Amino acid sequence: MIHPDTEIRFINKEKAYGVVATKLIPKGTITWVQDDLDQIFSRDEAANLNPFIKKYLDTYSFINKYGEMVLCWDNGKFVNHSFKPSCFSTPYDFEIAIRDIFPGEELTDDYGYLNVEKPFDVIDEGTDRKKVFPNDIVTFHKEWDDLIKENAPKVLEVEQLLLDLIPKETWNEFVNAVHNPDQMKSILECHYPHDIQINSAT
Repeated sequence: MIHPDTEIRFINKEKAYGVVATKLIPKGTITWVQDDLDQIFSRDEAANLNPFIKKYLDTYSFINKYGEMVLCWDNGKFVNHSFKPSCFSTPYDFEIAIRDIFPGEELTDDYGYLNVEKPFDVIDEGTDRKKVFPNDIVTFHKEWDDLIKENAPKVLEVEQLLLDLIPKETWNEFVNAVHNPDQMKSILECHYPHDIQINSAT
């Protein structure tokens, strides 16, 4: 589930639609949680879908660490990519804001941790990275782990409207890791090892 203080808006011709904040979403806010309404397709189930439907699943889903395709039931599927994202995934099946997101600003993700199946070009944001690669999570996981650890304490300091969607065991594990950073799971745990890995350009 995407944070309730958001809505879909037309961004521009290049991006089309995206998810924007309708109120201030402070740094550390849980912005998305995988919940029971999200649809999960095994690789066999996805492969056997009607091709017309499969096209939409390929566009709007992400691949989890088991190789399953996860289709968000709500506006979460419209979150756009950015190499300078406002949100970041954690290995606890929820995402957090890594800076304050002001009304009208986009909620964005780095698709590099979503196990894309083939490289794709994205809008140039003036960053060193110009393309998303299937193994970006392998290349950048240490850097991303540090980013998560840096922002994790803020999660315990701000109001969390989506907290009830997180299983208590998972939340307790996360809280323990905040207080004991050496026990924080690595985002590398979200990696699904595709049969063919393509080196990314850093």
